[in-house]
Amino acid sequence: MSAQRLACVVALIATTCAHAGDEEAPQATPYRPSVSTPAQLSAPGWLEVEAGGLRARFADGSRRDSVPLTLKLAFSPDWGVRVSTDARARLDGPTGERTSGGGDTALILKRRFAVDDASALGLEGGVSLPTAKSGLGSGGTDVFVTAIYSADLPAGLHTDVNLEATRLQRVDAGSGRTQWLWAAALSKVLDDRWGLTIEPSGTRQKGVDGTAQLLGAVTFNASRRLVLDAGLARSLRHGERERSAFAGITWLAVQL
Repeated sequence: MSAQRLACVVALIATTCAHAGDEEAPQATPYRPSVSTPAQLSAPGWLEVEAGGLRARFADGSRRDSVPLTLKLAFSPDWGVRVSTDARARLDGPTGERTSGGGDTALILKRRFAVDDASALGLEGGVSLPTAKSGLGSGGTDVFVTAIYSADLPAGLHTDVNLEATRLQRVDAGSGRTQWLWAAALSKVLDDRWGLTIEPSGTRQKGVDGTAQLLGAVTFNASRRLVLDAGLARSLRHGERERSAFAGITWLAVQL
């Protein structure tokens, strides 16, 4: 089953389930589809599921299809955990070789620090385990820490700014072990259901060419417990040769 078809099936199931008791449920808190994450956690005591389909094309002609999956659980408004992986991934190399399987698995602990009613800071620490086949992941156990700033702005705007440092276990000769990632998302609420997001992001690592991309997405609140998203991202360095398309859901699944 392709990533897009699986995402449609998950969305259909979630749409059916999300309306049961929807009036009493808290609001879902999407982290996808942007690269950055907000300081806010999901509803305490609820299991929240994020899933979708992602198709990426790279400058060397290779292509990667994946089904990203995240499970989130907040213990309080200020503490929570999440687990992220690719439930399925397939990499088609530039010369036709193909590798498929699951992705690496990230375990993340999150802490929120309220600043005022309109803004908050966040801190995440985590480890990425090499659960993927060779070629589908980093090949090592990587640790990372992410600093977050989130704020509600006038005119229905919201921003999430992230700076992340990852200590890589396996690197090529001459490359630095620390990879820096930055991302700055700006979202706009259009009405009770629709929203837009635009986000530049990029990476830096000693001895490795940096990356930069621009992402644009639309979101739709199907219900309080279910948010749909879809969008495109394009490299600012390689243009049309490196781009991706995605669609997915955030589903406030069940109260534990």
